[in-house]
Amino acid sequence: MEGLAEYLEVAALAVVQGLGEFLPISSSGHVLVLAHLFDALAHPLHEKLTINVMLHLGTLLAVLVYYRRRIVALLTGEYRTLRLLVVATVPAACAGVGYELWFKDWLVAHIGFDPLDHVLTAGLMFFLTGGVLLAVGRRHGLKQAGELTVGQAVLVGIAQALAILPGLSRSGMTIAAGLVCGLKREEAATFSFLLSIPTIAGATIIEGRKLLHPAAVDGSLGPIMLGVGLSFAVGLMALAWVIQWLAKGRLSWFAGWVFFMGTVVLIWQIALRV
Repeated sequence: MEGLAEYLEVAALAVVQGLGEFLPISSSGHVLVLAHLFDALAHPLHEKLTINVMLHLGTLLAVLVYYRRRIVALLTGEYRTLRLLVVATVPAACAGVGYELWFKDWLVAHIGFDPLDHVLTAGLMFFLTGGVLLAVGRRHGLKQAGELTVGQAVLVGIAQALAILPGLSRSGMTIAAGLVCGLKREEAATFSFLLSIPTIAGATIIEGRKLLHPAAVDGSLGPIMLGVGLSFAVGLMALAWVIQWLAKGRLSWFAGWVFFMGTVVLIWQIALRV
């Protein structure tokens, strides 16, 4: 039964990762909440780091497959858009590397825990995600991605960097920033998801560096492979879904879900402390 439970837990995390990475609801927030729920129910998931890395790999593959033609176009002609994507990647890269190498240890030493691994952070940030979605959900522009200015690309990059906080949706923040900068709705989504390629790859490398030890993976290859496949398949469907909803100006519809999640998490955390 323990083996079956591990498969079911990994499958649940994979579905959440596949949906949350692309729908504007925060995959990191949902995965964090679900993992803590498993712990609270006395069913802790072993090798969380390994599984987290592999689930991200599945969603990375989903982006590469879905946008394969646009990626070829970037490499063979859309050089300005490619340069803007590189510029927009810098803030998140600095935030991720800086936090992991320096700021994380400082916070743990001074407040006693890592806020990026605390479920209460996710609960609070869910509300901020919902507010952003309501604010920009029906906006639309006329620009193509290649028409952004460098400053606007940096703004989208800063929005992505802020999404290092669990519960603050990476896709929601970057799509919202793109819409504010005047991008067409589908172009805002495309720029956001192309921007996720180096971000997800970088996070996978940072997290995965600890897996180089031969003992990092013991007997969980089956559940891990299931997780990769599920996060890839669900991610592909979520990509198509969110683009359709965005084209119809329905981005704000996701706000209701993140408000609900934020409320549930806050009630849960308050109940634990009463």
